[in-house]
Amino acid sequence: MNFQQLRIIREAVRCNFNLTEVGNALFTSQSGVSKHIKDLEDELGVELFVRKGKRLLGLTDPGRELLEIVERILLDANNIKNLVEQYSQRDEGQLTVIATHTQARYSLPQVITEFKKSFPKVHLKLHQAGPAEIVAMLLSGEADIGVATEALADVTKLDSFPYYSWHHAVIVPAGHPLEQVQTLTLAALAEYPIVTYHEGLTGRAKIDRSFAEAGITPDIAMSALDADVIKTYVELGLGIGIIASMAFNAAKDSDLRLLKCDHLFAANTTYIALRRGHYLRSFAYRFIELCSPRLDEATIRAGLVSQG
Repeated sequence: MNFQQLRIIREAVRCNFNLTEVGNALFTSQSGVSKHIKDLEDELGVELFVRKGKRLLGLTDPGRELLEIVERILLDANNIKNLVEQYSQRDEGQLTVIATHTQARYSLPQVITEFKKSFPKVHLKLHQAGPAEIVAMLLSGEADIGVATEALADVTKLDSFPYYSWHHAVIVPAGHPLEQVQTLTLAALAEYPIVTYHEGLTGRAKIDRSFAEAGITPDIAMSALDADVIKTYVELGLGIGIIASMAFNAAKDSDLRLLKCDHLFAANTTYIALRRGHYLRSFAYRFIELCSPRLDEATIRAGLVSQG
């Protein structure tokens, strides 16, 4: 048994059991992948894959149980590498952060700027993705830190920490009738077409829930992946917008007006998430602390221990 065989087991699942793709991912040939699988099955004395001819269709029961062990072994192997680098190259290395558009665009720029000043030799990779992809990249080890509002807190293999809370707000073109309404209501909003986030993003579920509980069916004229698109179409007169309040910039969005509506929609919490058991370099903890001073290394480590 060797690490390449273990990597092949994991990669086969990631590549939907396409051995050509497995070979490409691991820089080897399809025949080499097949031989490694056969050698491992011969050594263990069990079949790990369900087959139809030469094609792999899935994992057998032993294969599924083995996969969990393989994931732990490869995680710890990577932890050893990170541990050695922590002491041999304290302020050098790579940090991969993955976040939704809203977080990458509005909450992280200042954090990243400060981080790069403190750790100029650390290669910071920032990926933008939806909540499901963020979870997948954290669990696969492709990302060190994830930042999102949805999904993270519900995944048992992730340790999630509250980052900050925020509310939605309404945006309208300058001179819109809603500017004259002293206290906004859901019924007042529902009189106009609404442009807001796509389902599953940036607190959309709480927007939908508020209308549903009030027995009101809003006219969602358009749903978008990010606030910049929403603002563009509100400016064009497609409707009123509901966005995360921090996505509004009075100087840049001078043709729009922000209307507070904290009383209409429940508060949202954005989380910082880490894969449980993943060894983080000291500069990764510093990145988290720059996001939220109360989440220092000692606090994060204590949380990981208590949740582990």
